[in-house]
Amino acid sequence: MRNMKSIFIKDQADKLGNGQIGRRQFITSMLAAGIVLPTAMTMATDVMAATPKRGGKLRHGTGYGGTTDTVDPTISSNGFSQNVLYTRGNHLTEVGNDGKLRPELAESYESSNGATKWVFNLRKGVTFHNGKSLTADDVIATFNYSRGEDTKSAAKGLVTQVKDITKDGDHRVIFELNGGNADFPYIVSDYHFMIMASDGNGNIDATQTDNGTGGYTVQNYDAGVRAVFKRNPDYWKEGNAHFDEVEIVTILDGTARQSAMINGDVDIIDNVSPTTVDLLARVPTLEILETTGTQHYTFPMRLDVPPFGNADLRMALKYAIDRDELVDKILLGHGVAGNDIPVSASMPFLNTDIAQRSFDPEKAAEHYKKSGHSGPIQLSVADAAFSGAVDAGQLIAASAKKAGIDIELVREPNDGYWSNVWNKKGWCACYWGGRPTQDWMYSSAYTADNNWNDTAWRDTPSAIRFNEVITDARSETDNVKRQTQYNEAQQLLHDDGGAIVAMWANYIHAHSKKLAHGPDVAANWINDGNKVSERWWFA
Repeated sequence: MRNMKSIFIKDQADKLGNGQIGRRQFITSMLAAGIVLPTAMTMATDVMAATPKRGGKLRHGTGYGGTTDTVDPTISSNGFSQNVLYTRGNHLTEVGNDGKLRPELAESYESSNGATKWVFNLRKGVTFHNGKSLTADDVIATFNYSRGEDTKSAAKGLVTQVKDITKDGDHRVIFELNGGNADFPYIVSDYHFMIMASDGNGNIDATQTDNGTGGYTVQNYDAGVRAVFKRNPDYWKEGNAHFDEVEIVTILDGTARQSAMINGDVDIIDNVSPTTVDLLARVPTLEILETTGTQHYTFPMRLDVPPFGNADLRMALKYAIDRDELVDKILLGHGVAGNDIPVSASMPFLNTDIAQRSFDPEKAAEHYKKSGHSGPIQLSVADAAFSGAVDAGQLIAASAKKAGIDIELVREPNDGYWSNVWNKKGWCACYWGGRPTQDWMYSSAYTADNNWNDTAWRDTPSAIRFNEVITDARSETDNVKRQTQYNEAQQLLHDDGGAIVAMWANYIHAHSKKLAHGPDVAANWINDGNKVSERWWFA
């Protein structure tokens, strides 16, 4: 009897959710089922809030962006441009809001020959915003755009493993790899590989705004300032892209972003500073959303910029940082200390034998003396890197002083930080959204062939060995052997690399209570995997 009652309640809830019955009829049905009136009313409210509805304009205030941004997916370098391309485009696969990989423009995929051959079967009936139908030629041209010898693609290192890309008909794409890679379906979900329309001759014009297949079409794009979209009426993905319009606005200043949220000028903000979370939580119209994922804050030292080619100097700086103090004072507990490897406990094959590196002024002083260096060391910082980066730099300078190391803090402008400072200057603040797998993370920022190797860690004996191990681990199918390989890779990076992975930071957002989303919120990127535009709705 109880089971029949549950079935009846679920049936009525489903009908309310899809519009077959109204709120009053649902409540009447619940009363007939023995549910008291207050509970029935609450149930109706919950069902209606959880049911995606179309309409409204989403105004998203983001803490990322710069005037050097571009619509070219292959050189997207921050949360603003990534958000833009996820709003207007799709990929072969995607990481869902449940954290699981699933097909997107590919309907299915399979591997053979020891994971050296991957076949992706494309969906039919998908149309680009310029009217062109999606075919295998578009996929091939998109990936070849990042494979060219002179490409500026930040994802070049991800596709150096690709030997050839061919097609079998209009909707079947075949990737031949130099070696096996069981994680390759993850790689093709990388945001730099948004599938773009080709011209029929194998060419891509990445500067166009109508070459995506996503839920929204670009109406206006002002680099690093704002992007305006309208819902694509022909979107192929059912049950997504609910807003009529979307506006993504860059608000780099944290105080200004917070004020915009409190004043109702935006519906959601990201990159909320831990120092203002409690204040925003007291606003009755707002909700705080915090997710724990793979985001980490780093201070990369470029080995090709003196004096960071000196291994003892790098080690001195690693010991000179009080990571616990950074977590306490910058993150206010909204995260954990890092250990100079881009691998968290949530990722597979973590090397648990590597002891947590902690603040040790004596060891720092010992390595600093061995380095033979003297004089100030410049550290470039701006809050464009992450909220609190300038304060973090000041704390680092103070802790290093206890080891006799003089750090000169250089405050850089927020605008242009990612094009003028990061990946150019010797030592700076940085954030990484992280990746679900180690191979993907290493291939994005640590392997020798990557343009985004922001430490230029390529030529030391440890770096050379690291690249060999990563290549071997990529094709290894025995997880026990793979664990051993990744253990070695992490140890090499920890001991010799140029990355100071200081903190693992939670993603913190604030949004209007009028906004609703599903029960799962992705943590692979900020903003529900940077897909708020596609996945959320107004209740």
